[in-house]
Amino acid sequence: MERPGVIFVIHGPNLNLLGRREPALYGTATLEEIDESCRSWGRERGIDVRTFQSNHEGELVDLVQQGGDEASGIVLNGAAYSHTSVALRDAVAAVAVPVVEVHLTNTAARESFRHRSLLTAVAAGLVMGFGPRSYLLALEALR
Repeated sequence: MERPGVIFVIHGPNLNLLGRREPALYGTATLEEIDESCRSWGRERGIDVRTFQSNHEGELVDLVQQGGDEASGIVLNGAAYSHTSVALRDAVAAVAVPVVEVHLTNTAARESFRHRSLLTAVAAGLVMGFGPRSYLLALEALR
C-alpha cells in the first residue's frame, strides 16, 4: 500500500540531549533544530515529514511499525539501540517500506562496540558521519 508524501523520522535514545551532549562529537544543533530542518525540507517538496524521539526501545519498535502502516519511508537513528536491539532490527525487517539508517557520527571510526549495527543488514541504506545533514541526505534518498 503506497502512502506517498509521508516520511517518518525516528530518533532513538539520548538524542533529545543534542546540543548539550558531547558537542565536540555530536555538534551544537539541537534535536528541535534537526527536526525543523527535516520538516522544512519536506514542506519545500510537498512531503509531510513527521518526527519522533524516544528513549524507550519498545516505543521505538511501535513507531517503526506505525511508520510501516502510515508512511512511504522511515529515517531511523536508532542511536545506541542500533548496536543492541534485536527487537528494533526485527521491526525494521517487518515493515514493507524502506528504512534508511542514520547516524550523526561515523560509527565505524568510533569505539569498537559501535562498529556493528544490527539495523544495517535490514535497512534500505545507511547514512552516517555528516552530522545533522545525515538526516537530509537520508530524506533525499527516500524521495
